[in-house]
Amino acid sequence: MTQEFELAQCNVGRAKGPIDDPVMAGFVARLDDINALAEGSPGFIWRLKTDEGNATSIQAFADRLILINLSVWESPEALRSFVYRSDHASVMRQRKSWFERFDGVYLVLWWVPAGHRPTTAEAKARLDHLQQHGESAHAFSFARLYPSPDQPAVSPRADLSDPCPAV
Repeated sequence: MTQEFELAQCNVGRAKGPIDDPVMAGFVARLDDINALAEGSPGFIWRLKTDEGNATSIQAFADRLILINLSVWESPEALRSFVYRSDHASVMRQRKSWFERFDGVYLVLWWVPAGHRPTTAEAKARLDHLQQHGESAHAFSFARLYPSPDQPAVSPRADLSDPCPAV
């Protein structure tokens, strides 16, 4: 069965220094492995990258220290499994070594038509929308997942009884 919608995700972080600064060496050392892990994970579809294989040189923000990660997955469960249940989680635990505390929303999820590859401008707009308006079907986080547009809406009672279902 072909999916009508896929899950886009964007997360951003402000690095403690330029990517070639020694403070970022541990992050850079793990980048290729983690990107390969993502690409080999069940449910992975696409990620933003340059010919070098990563997105560290893509400047989506005026602040050159803000790095962007943009990807598309089959489902929230697939993305959650990669983020929290793979070796990616060990890298996340070290993020304070490489990234400053981010002022504002740094993660956003949204549904895209199958085959659509979101742009950095689209991702920034979704981050801004989540920051300004909170969680909605237009822009949300793992804290409150919204079903894809082709799925029935979850009743408010179901949201209250299971605000963050286990995967």
